[in-house]
Amino acid sequence: MDYEGLLKEAYSLNLIVKEAEIYANKGRIKGNRIAIRKDIPTLKEKSCILAEELGHYYTSHGDIIDQSAINNCRQEHRARLWAYNKQIGLIGIIRAYEHGCNSLYDMADYLDVTEDFLHDAIIYYRGKYGEYTILDNYIIYFEPNLGVFKST
Repeated sequence: MDYEGLLKEAYSLNLIVKEAEIYANKGRIKGNRIAIRKDIPTLKEKSCILAEELGHYYTSHGDIIDQSAINNCRQEHRARLWAYNKQIGLIGIIRAYEHGCNSLYDMADYLDVTEDFLHDAIIYYRGKYGEYTILDNYIIYFEPNLGVFKST
């Protein structure tokens, strides 16, 4: 989902999204307000950050700024996973394959995410599914490299 789509989702939840001068993070959510750092140069990066902040809205509770607390780290992780699934997901990987994407750059461009975000998501999926997973008639390999094959 692109930045505009995520903004619409946030507004439908009565969340206020503003670009602001924040220094410690790229994004922050408090109550019904989401701040995205003003100097982020691309909409792709903003969409990745907004997706994670929406992930916090859906999965986190309380103040989790102190990342030395295990429960706070878990909530941060859960919000990131929510963002990966929202922005990419296994279906997104399959769609990128069907679209003819042959590199991580092409796939990230097609999915409207940054390459770093996509790379981190693939690492997560590799940890979750192992060497490969099967979805519908597709085999998605994570080892040794990302690959998608349609089975017949």
